[in-house]
Amino acid sequence: MPILSALLWTPALGVLLLAAVSGHQTGLIRLISNLMALSAFLLACGILVGFDSADSRMQFSEFYPLNPKLGSAYALGVDGLSMPMLVLATLLSSIALLASFSITEAVKGYHICVLLLEFGMLGVFMAQDWALFYIFWEVTLIPLYFLIDRWGGKRRHAASLNFVLYTMGGSVFMLLSLLAISQYDLEHQGSLMASMGQAAQSMPEFEQVLVLLGFFLGFGVKMPIFPLHGWLPLAHVEAPSPISILLSGILLKMGAYGLLRSVVMLPVAAKVLQPVLVFLALFGMVYGGLLAWRQRDLKAMVAYSSLSHMGVVLLGIATLNHSGFSGAILQMLAHGLLAGTLFLLIGLLYERTHTRNLQDYSSLVNTMPRFAAFMTLTLLAAMGLPGSVGFIAELHTLIGGFQQWGGLMVFFSLSILISAAYAMRTIGMLFTGPVKPRMQSIADLKPIELLMSGVLVSSIVLLGLLPAPLIQLSAETVNRMLRVIAERLP
Repeated sequence: MPILSALLWTPALGVLLLAAVSGHQTGLIRLISNLMALSAFLLACGILVGFDSADSRMQFSEFYPLNPKLGSAYALGVDGLSMPMLVLATLLSSIALLASFSITEAVKGYHICVLLLEFGMLGVFMAQDWALFYIFWEVTLIPLYFLIDRWGGKRRHAASLNFVLYTMGGSVFMLLSLLAISQYDLEHQGSLMASMGQAAQSMPEFEQVLVLLGFFLGFGVKMPIFPLHGWLPLAHVEAPSPISILLSGILLKMGAYGLLRSVVMLPVAAKVLQPVLVFLALFGMVYGGLLAWRQRDLKAMVAYSSLSHMGVVLLGIATLNHSGFSGAILQMLAHGLLAGTLFLLIGLLYERTHTRNLQDYSSLVNTMPRFAAFMTLTLLAAMGLPGSVGFIAELHTLIGGFQQWGGLMVFFSLSILISAAYAMRTIGMLFTGPVKPRMQSIADLKPIELLMSGVLVSSIVLLGLLPAPLIQLSAETVNRMLRVIAERLP
């Protein structure tokens, strides 16, 4: 079996194996799920080792026609944009399953849903056919709805319904845009994605703008972009912490990934909408940071900070230049690691204290020194501290934005100051002050928890200190995308 198909269908194989296991055999269920997730991660690492970063074309490509009349096909491939997302998706899926030992009800259904979710996410990042892409995009909705609705918090029903309605609403606009392009003569150049990219150039400018707006609504809901973020805080707060890792770490990146592909396909429309995109990006960065600063619930704080950080991605995409695109891709990876680590650590803390209110804590450094070290490093990285991958991503985006708009980047700087404010406040309230009686006997991180946190925090620091391989991974793909944009702009 080709390696991309092997990676894609590994979680699905896990689902089939779990279906044959009794729901009472929780130990076996957890073992199979973790083995399948680990296998997928190792396969992704194998693909990364064999990936040629100097080649801008799709690699490890697979193509099997499905509907010759429509031009759709089972078409898979990876490039410098999708490769880091695959490794991130498999890593965080494995971490999320390891962090799921606190789930004790309906364990079989839970693990089946997580593996189905991983299957859908991997399909989105590998699909090189818009029809296949759309199918995988919708596949992620079903397991995520049940994961929030069945295993979430007190307001889980409202959170899951909110999420599905927002995302399905956005998907309708995405589908309308795909149908609009498909009305033109498709040349069937290997896959529907390639032929649609060519057909889009035959559209009048006004129609291209409408089509890109449809994609923007579809992908913008998932990112999310202000003002399409209404589902975000409730879903993050009510979802189980392991699912919050996937929701913030991977699901939001699916929207950014799709939007970046769409902008390359419709650069004329992107140029027209550029002022709107930069306004929404800068406003979302400042607005999300201010909302995060006001929160006392730790998960709500990270959720709103995601709105700010994904604004950085949108800003990078809106620049339509090399530094901006590189910054957007780097920020997608950086935010996945940072948000995943924060939700993991907050979930582990909640299991011990059953509170997420920041005001209930103080001086945890005395009782949980290992937790304090990991949490402090992650919060500092989230505010863009030099030496972390977050700094590298924001620096590239800032350079790209300054090249394009100059003085407008003062709002970018303001958002960084706001993120520094709530990060330092959180560190101060968690780890300084007198020890409260109820916090004196909290256990520090266990070995398996140390392993999970250590892998993520080490990745954040190492990629910040040695960013060259990560930058080079996507450099040629970014060059190719910019060449395509230059050719299609008048």
